Amino acid sequence: MAHTQTEEALEERNSDIALYSYQKGAIDKIFKSFDEAPEDYHLLYQLPTGGGKTVIFSEIVRQYLKNHNKKVLVMTHRIELCKQTSRTLTEFGVRNKVVNSTANLDDQQEYSCFVAMVETLNNRLQEGRLDISDVGLVIIDEAHYNSFTKLFKFFEKSFILGVTATPLSSNIKLPMNDNYNELIVGESIESLIENEFLARAETYSYNVGLTSLEVGANGDYTVKSSEDLYTTGNMLSKLLQAYEERSKGKKTLIFNNGINTSLYVYDAFRHAGYPIMHLDNTATKKQRKQILKWFKETPDAILTSVSILTTGFDEPTVQSIILNRATKSLTLYYQMIGRGSRILKNKSTFDVIDLGNNFHRFGPWGSDLDWQRIFRAPNYFLDTMMDDDELESHFRYEMPDELREEFKNSKDVYFDIKNAYTESVKSGESSKVILERSIEQHARICIENSEDVFDALGLAKMLGDDIDFRIDRYTKCISKSTHNFVSWLKNDYRLKLRSYLRENFEEVFEQIHGHPPLEE
Repeated sequence: MAHTQTEEALEERNSDIALYSYQKGAIDKIFKSFDEAPEDYHLLYQLPTGGGKTVIFSEIVRQYLKNHNKKVLVMTHRIELCKQTSRTLTEFGVRNKVVNSTANLDDQQEYSCFVAMVETLNNRLQEGRLDISDVGLVIIDEAHYNSFTKLFKFFEKSFILGVTATPLSSNIKLPMNDNYNELIVGESIESLIENEFLARAETYSYNVGLTSLEVGANGDYTVKSSEDLYTTGNMLSKLLQAYEERSKGKKTLIFNNGINTSLYVYDAFRHAGYPIMHLDNTATKKQRKQILKWFKETPDAILTSVSILTTGFDEPTVQSIILNRATKSLTLYYQMIGRGSRILKNKSTFDVIDLGNNFHRFGPWGSDLDWQRIFRAPNYFLDTMMDDDELESHFRYEMPDELREEFKNSKDVYFDIKNAYTESVKSGESSKVILERSIEQHARICIENSEDVFDALGLAKMLGDDIDFRIDRYTKCISKSTHNFVSWLKNDYRLKLRSYLRENFEEVFEQIHGHPPLEE
């Protein structure tokens, strides 16, 4: 490829960027692995939030392109990260093209580095519009998200470098060691604090009764049960009191589990006369920009949000983080606190107010975690937090929002298998009646949201995760859980549900609506 004047100018700019010794060390280790490993090797690199992951992989891209006659692709999962990454690469003298939904790819041959969001890239590759035949290096930012794994099949001959602050998968069913051959652990949080690269967290933990919280199928607390707890007058008062004791007058970020909770928090603080704004993922780009500008420029600003600011958001002036939620996700815990860890000339510490017993669950932010062990045996790590029966008895399946929308005519879609089992034992009934009642309830919610039997059968097909969750809970109750039996039961349940819908659709439809289904 011709060396243009623009590229020369970019390389000139790169000479101003100095790398810290730990960053240089990481780059050397990664290139050593790159040189010694096969071309399709998958390497994971861990570095805490604020350690400069983007700087490290931008320098890796620069060096790689200088020494190899192949192209590089950088993948992110958020548009903000896409833009930030592109800017940093440009600062490092790497001319790059952002592959977004509006990108014109006619000039792609002129570029040796592409930056893309997962979904957009997936679409372009499915359409065959992006030539990736000579991509030798793929870099994945925030690699603990699982949206990237579906793209691995396109890069079977590429070296893949995943980077993350927490090498623990966001999906407990898809461990990272399934997709990566090796983990390189970077500088620790404690070391970065001691060497004045990060601010130290001073944590204040307020004990909160969490027995009403329920755990969803994804292993974390459900939004609904969190909102039921954190929107109570008692919890809002506790939050205000904690703020006034520890954070008053400081620039503060509040993290919540659920948009409603954040809106309640916004109202409570505004009513108390504090400068506060609310941000969630329904905000337009313009609104988001205005809110973040206000937050940056207002010394004692409070910003309440859901999980939207856990990645791709960098505001060093934050002095206080409030965890107004509980989580079972180590990654989320580290991401939320990490938003306050950026250092400034007059800032070497920041406050963390914990209103979700997270400190007791995970230990202090920056404690000496064995990332290699967590990478090799994530289930062992997760089981130490989640294996007791009492905790599991509170698990419940919660439909994802898009699926819940398909069942919007139903007031309640939940069926408590464990409770039904307890009742059937008390009544001396056969445990089989539990699954019969569950099928009837599933059929009812399908019929409540359908015009005809074909609609209902279509909705029944969408209930796979819920069915599997119910069967798993049922087999635990009856203490019979061989793999073959569970598989047979899940299949049998689906057949019986479809059969029940075909035989009873009209009768149940009339019970619900007071009239038979309308004829075409």
